[in-house]
Amino acid sequence: MARINLLPWREQLREERKQRFLVTLAGVLIVAGGTVFLGDQYLNGAIEQQNARNDYVRKEIAVLDARIKEISELKTRRQQLLERMKIIQDLQGNRPIIGRVFDQLARTLPDGVYFSALKMTGKNIAIEGAAESNNRVSNLMRNLDASQWLDAPNLTAVKAITAGALDQANIFQLTVQQTQPSIEAEGAKK
Repeated sequence: MARINLLPWREQLREERKQRFLVTLAGVLIVAGGTVFLGDQYLNGAIEQQNARNDYVRKEIAVLDARIKEISELKTRRQQLLERMKIIQDLQGNRPIIGRVFDQLARTLPDGVYFSALKMTGKNIAIEGAAESNNRVSNLMRNLDASQWLDAPNLTAVKAITAGALDQANIFQLTVQQTQPSIEAEGAKK
């Protein structure tokens, strides 16, 4: 007897297509899942690598910040040392000047006048002393004005004090400015 297929051929074709479709769909899902997994792994690796780079850059920035701070501190110390050196040089340069000023004060001191106190503030010298007469104080002021190392004497007070019947003293206070003569004037004086 002849074999007769009672199943419709269309139904069988539909079933075959359906199975191929499901197999293809499962294959596409597997490939898509694999692609997503591999893409995720690649992106996670790239993110970890970038984070490692960022950490390295942060560490290097911290090292450079420490060096910048150290350089800044060194610049500050250098500036302080330069200021100290300038002060020391000024003191070394002005060292003989005070000797000259005292020498000029002694040279301008006339007979019958003596100093009881000297106070130097910056370039100002305050002098307290005693003299036998007002003429001696005037003579002292003229001598101070004629000095190359002293300038602008200014008498602030004069008091007459009698110690006895014969002794009379005039106590005076004056201020004078310390100056430094020019090199030509110093050379001409010698």
